[in-house]
Amino acid sequence: MRFHVLTLFPEMVERVLNTSIIGRAVENNHIEINTVNIRDFTLDKHGKVDDYTYGGGAGMLMQAQPVYDAWRSVAGCGPSDQNAYRDSGRRVRTVYVTPQGIPFTQSHAMDLAQEEELIFLCGHYEGIDARVLEEIVTDYISIGDYVLTGGELPAMVMIDAVARLVPGVLHNDESAQTESFHRSLLEYPQYSRPEVWHDKRVPGVLLSGDHRKIASWRLEQSKLLTRRRRPDLYAKYLEQEDLIRRLSVNKRHNIHMMECLSRGRGEILVNDQEALLIYDRECRLCMLSAKDIRGAQRLMDVMPRETQTALTSQEFLNELLCESMGFETRCEFRQACYTQRNPLPVRHKDIRLLTTGDLDYLAAHYKHENREYLAQRVRAKALWGAFLEDRMVGFAGSHSEGSLGLLYVEEACRGQGIGASLEAFCINRHLELGYVPYGQIHTGNEASIRLQERLGLYLSKESIWWLEREEKGDK
Repeated sequence: MRFHVLTLFPEMVERVLNTSIIGRAVENNHIEINTVNIRDFTLDKHGKVDDYTYGGGAGMLMQAQPVYDAWRSVAGCGPSDQNAYRDSGRRVRTVYVTPQGIPFTQSHAMDLAQEEELIFLCGHYEGIDARVLEEIVTDYISIGDYVLTGGELPAMVMIDAVARLVPGVLHNDESAQTESFHRSLLEYPQYSRPEVWHDKRVPGVLLSGDHRKIASWRLEQSKLLTRRRRPDLYAKYLEQEDLIRRLSVNKRHNIHMMECLSRGRGEILVNDQEALLIYDRECRLCMLSAKDIRGAQRLMDVMPRETQTALTSQEFLNELLCESMGFETRCEFRQACYTQRNPLPVRHKDIRLLTTGDLDYLAAHYKHENREYLAQRVRAKALWGAFLEDRMVGFAGSHSEGSLGLLYVEEACRGQGIGASLEAFCINRHLELGYVPYGQIHTGNEASIRLQERLGLYLSKESIWWLEREEKGDK
């Protein structure tokens, strides 16, 4: 992932971001930090980038021209064509760090981490000419209700939060999923050696070796800590838990929404008797239902503009999304979920984590998704391959929203239990993470339905529609 920072003080940014974990990630080519000195793009012979504001007022304002040309240098535009950005259709998200922006949260970090490139624009003095902001900025974001001398510190805070979600940046792949703010709860207390310090002992449960009891203790401590220190977050957690309980009445049908919430991915945007909208910001997915057309219209008004995918089990919502929101129905499916806690036997033993070196094979054999998406799943360490005599003959994994899928076995190798082993392997990995494994089976795919039943998964009776819309090149 590449971060561009437009700033008047590139040395400040480089000194901070080229150290510690982020610096190591740069050295290992997991991320790239490109600082751009806005002053290099001024046309003033004295290097001036600011001027007085029209209408009077204290302080100086950064001028539009050097900011725009600095942005153009990294947004794929030539030095002379002012319409190159629009004409190219290339959309690089540009974040302007300002107290006037929306508050930065972990959900925003997860959303931004899905981009290949990000541009951070750092203001100074009294800010930046509004005309260039209107021209280039896609996201106005704040790290708090206070004013700093410049945008460099907020930009570095956001880059750190986003970069640590990029696969490979953290040594422990699970740590980004289990830390503070996961499921709207603060992180539980942690302890290291010695066992006794200042007459204070490590809680006995952590020394028991009973992982189930340890997990239960940590959850309870997270809830207690959140209720005491962040009652706002605790109220959000209680709302999520209450909704999960209500959805569990029809668990097989609602498992995608339940898991989205319980894995800490879902934001509840609408939740009442008339309508429900859960948004997965990380993969820009909306899961929605409505009592009637009036409730459906409310959902259309609230749905985030960057939504790319929608899931609904109601035919009138499916039609409304296609007619008024620019979606197209991609497929109809039933859900399958594994509700047991016991791992499944994996007969085929040679199953390996796939790497970018396997992309040619994946793209050649799996036609339901494009190469870019498959590459993203590989980088997320979410695809596994089955090998016979050191040659890959099939693969499976999990999709970006968390469902099992991407299953493929070469025709000559089918009937040997390789597909069942691949899915069982993926189910077991989800169980290890504390997830309820689930997948989505296209209506009419009888072979896949038989496989799910053989592995012990339960299928929903109702269908769900999967809708998508093309991302537009405009802001």
